[in-house]
Amino acid sequence: MGQLNRITQQPEVMGGRACIRGMRVTVGMVVGQIGAGHSVDEILSDYPYLEREDIMQALRYASWLAEEREVVLASA
Repeated sequence: MGQLNRITQQPEVMGGRACIRGMRVTVGMVVGQIGAGHSVDEILSDYPYLEREDIMQALRYASWLAEEREVVLASA
């Protein structure tokens, strides 16, 4: 699996859920936007502080979770 250096997890940020670069933007929110039919470009437009690689890593992380594999995340 590719590096997930943009996905972080801290108990004090969003209840310890996986977030993008320590921000209050969860992987679940990003994946939910894709699932709702929004394109990557639409998400980037709506959340200008996100970068394309943030979204790609969120999708990779979600894919690994769906396969029930353990992934160690970095601290922000």
